[in-house]
Amino acid sequence: MGNLNSRIIIAWAIFVFGFAITLAFLFKDYELAVSGMLLFIILTAFIPGWRSTLIAGVVSMVVMTGLVIYFKNEQNDIIRALLSQVYSLFVVVFSVIVIFYLKRMQQNFAYEKTHMASLFENATEGILLTDKTGSIILINPAAERMFGYSSNELFGEKIEKLIPQRFHDKHVGLREGFYKKPSNRSMGTGRDLYARRKDDSEFPVEISLSHYMQKSEAFVIGFIVDITARKEIEKNLLRQKMELEKISNDIRKLNADLEGKVEERTIILKEALQKLEESQLELSESLDKERQLNEIKSRFVSMASHEFRTPLSTILSSATLVSKYPETDDFEKREKHIRRIKDSVNHMNELLEDFLSLGKLEEGKVGVTVSSFCVKDFIEDVVDEMKAHLKNGQEIIPVCSGDASFKTDKRMLKNILLNLISNAIKFSQEGKTVKVSTVVENNELIISVKDHGLGIPDEDQPHLFSTFFRAKNVSNIQGTGLGLPIVKRYVTLLGGDIELLSELEKGTEVTISLPEYQEPSVL
Repeated sequence: MGNLNSRIIIAWAIFVFGFAITLAFLFKDYELAVSGMLLFIILTAFIPGWRSTLIAGVVSMVVMTGLVIYFKNEQNDIIRALLSQVYSLFVVVFSVIVIFYLKRMQQNFAYEKTHMASLFENATEGILLTDKTGSIILINPAAERMFGYSSNELFGEKIEKLIPQRFHDKHVGLREGFYKKPSNRSMGTGRDLYARRKDDSEFPVEISLSHYMQKSEAFVIGFIVDITARKEIEKNLLRQKMELEKISNDIRKLNADLEGKVEERTIILKEALQKLEESQLELSESLDKERQLNEIKSRFVSMASHEFRTPLSTILSSATLVSKYPETDDFEKREKHIRRIKDSVNHMNELLEDFLSLGKLEEGKVGVTVSSFCVKDFIEDVVDEMKAHLKNGQEIIPVCSGDASFKTDKRMLKNILLNLISNAIKFSQEGKTVKVSTVVENNELIISVKDHGLGIPDEDQPHLFSTFFRAKNVSNIQGTGLGLPIVKRYVTLLGGDIELLSELEKGTEVTISLPEYQEPSVL
């Protein structure tokens, strides 16, 4: 289909080219030819790749030169011919540059769109998108495999098609109530939920809901997990518990018959009770872990849907507005929206980096690589890297003392400092300073990052190293609540300690203490 569209556009471009040349020769009108060549070049904006625009520009300049020579011979006016030639070359070159710029913007936008589509397509959970009527408008491959439908079969169908028939009437009322008061939450709290496949078979599911508004219309995202395997594990655990209870009852009956064997009966009873307690403890721990995972998943879904939606909306609106400023005088307006697009892309990249770092730490895939380095040079490199993120009037002041070198994992230490300095910049106003102090003595490195920013409320400080937690006074500032938890884990891996002191509206100071890596002694 893309090749067919390109061929149609090429055909139109050739037709416009020939038609403009024909009219120019018939009416001896050079300006008519210029406008025709301009339209010829503009049409290449709809053809993929740079080659078509470049060829159209070169051909147009050659044709313009030929027409100038022709009209010069006809009118014997050299000055007018030269001015026409300069004007035509300027129009052609400027048009080619504009088309190149638009194509590059289109490629960048397509690249970002591909990333988001990849997240949707490769998600292991089923994802459904419905409109305000409950009709399915989007489904990812994981959900297609889960329910046994193709996306074409479900497009436009009501969500009740995927719910057992006995729940249809009740679900319609629940769905309408959700649209009246939407919120990000899990479905079916305190009860089991079931879904229906294409072959009418049912399976247990876990569903989380999220919503958003677009063009004053509400949409709901459903995240679906098939928990059949988990339910089987719960059934097995319940069966084992019942078996253990039966064993316990049999032991009690045996005790009634064998009162004379008190010692033997006591030993058997203790063993059985111990097995029962271990089984109950394992069951309780499994349920606690499952509940914690569900809470983290719900918080991640809510946070990710909000944090990614904001920069994506900014990118979309700015890209649309840039196309409305084609004139040279609109350069500053275009630059403003381009900066907004770049800032939004950088923010999304920071979010993904936080998620990847946390995932690697959770899975234990982060190893310690030790090297010796100059502390002063290292601090200056980090400070230089962070200067690009400073607000107006802000300044980073490095202060180093003590021994020159230190031995630890330089990469982890850099990640720690980048997070701490980034927080100090982000939560400080313009014109404030950030002080980075380092001391190396007695085989220990002490680094302090101090700002004069917003500060942290006392009641929030005990929770700062919890995943996804954010203080209530920074809810209007972009962030994920992952920075300090990641720093804490890195410091722990390096065998160090971290301390935080903060006072509201006066600033925050974070101090880390790291022991120097010691080579193991050889006996």
